Amino acid sequence: MSEQTWKPQAYDQQLSFVSGYGKGLIEWLAPKPGEHILDLGCGTGDLAYEISASGARVTGMDASHEMIESAAAKYPSLTFIPEDGQNFTTATQYDAVFSNAALHWMRNAEGVIRSVHAALKPGGRLVAEFGGKGNVEGIYHAIRLVLLDSHGIDAATRNPWYYPSIGEYASLLEAHGFRVRMAYHFDRPTRLSGGADGIRIWLLHFGDHFFDGFTEQQKEDAINSISDITKSTLWNEDSYYADYKRLRIVAEKL
Repeated sequence: MSEQTWKPQAYDQQLSFVSGYGKGLIEWLAPKPGEHILDLGCGTGDLAYEISASGARVTGMDASHEMIESAAAKYPSLTFIPEDGQNFTTATQYDAVFSNAALHWMRNAEGVIRSVHAALKPGGRLVAEFGGKGNVEGIYHAIRLVLLDSHGIDAATRNPWYYPSIGEYASLLEAHGFRVRMAYHFDRPTRLSGGADGIRIWLLHFGDHFFDGFTEQQKEDAINSISDITKSTLWNEDSYYADYKRLRIVAEKL
């Protein structure tokens, strides 16, 4: 399976809902002046900048060099570093690690949790939101049908996402030295930009790996079929709504 690639400018223009919803998570973080906070999976830096407005010192980390370059250009007063969240070390310990819409891209959850634990001061907190059990189930069902019926491909062999239940993720945190203070699994139907092209735009950004080895025509045909299948359940008036199910976690390092 190919690595996920990101297009920062298109991401900001077409997927602004990602950071938009993340602003609510900052309220759970409740950053304080002088705190040192790591934004894990910071993308193009919008939420890191929002957090910094509290007076906290913010470092953004992302595995994508393209995203880090974009973030550094947009917010030159902040520090951004390219690093894989599944296995990282830091020179200093942080008061908090914040992560929005990133941990479901990190299938090595134990590696993430070990790295976060080491990066936090004693009593430091992890505040995160990411895809939880059942996230985009309708979209993924359509992907599976189209890949299997048209190409004989099992989509599970190309699936890069990790969508755990509350119980699974809370247990991992507790097993690695955290106290889980809050955990919340909830539905959040999310309006996609682009009208009739909403599923297409979403797939090109978040699901392009499913079409590895396809010709451009095969990919377009597959995307059109997936859009058609999901229209009966995810289309409402003038837009597609992704069937998001999110997991929010607040945990404290023991």
